[in-house]
Amino acid sequence: MRTFLLAVFTLLNVAAIQAQSLNLEPDNGVKYNDPQVPASIGIVLYSNDVETVFNALRFANYSQEWDNQVQIFLLGKGVELEGLVKTNEDIKKQVDTFVGQGGVIMGCQTCFQNRKKDGSQICKVACIQDLYDLVKKNQIVLTF
Repeated sequence: MRTFLLAVFTLLNVAAIQAQSLNLEPDNGVKYNDPQVPASIGIVLYSNDVETVFNALRFANYSQEWDNQVQIFLLGKGVELEGLVKTNEDIKKQVDTFVGQGGVIMGCQTCFQNRKKDGSQICKVACIQDLYDLVKKNQIVLTF
């Protein structure tokens, strides 16, 4: 038993030394989930379901209240947000709050074209490069 424990202890020490030499330990100064450190959050909204859209916007607004930078990219059915704003007062309030706090909403140009729309009053018409940038530049990316 003593030999077994010594072997396990030795293996753990060797693993720790290797992790240090490979710099695998998270010693980059970033504190994840630290409410004192604002994050950048990208949200890809591809639904036109009222409850899903409402909750995505509610989350975006809550995140902004904690000084996080939030961007929303409307993709697929998500570009139908403007129609939801016209028919649902709760979603309209959430969009107004989000934009009023400096939030950015972008909408997929191809998705608008597929719906025979030129664009939207509530978002900037964007391309696939803008979606790529949102994913690449944000620390956190969520999809709804």
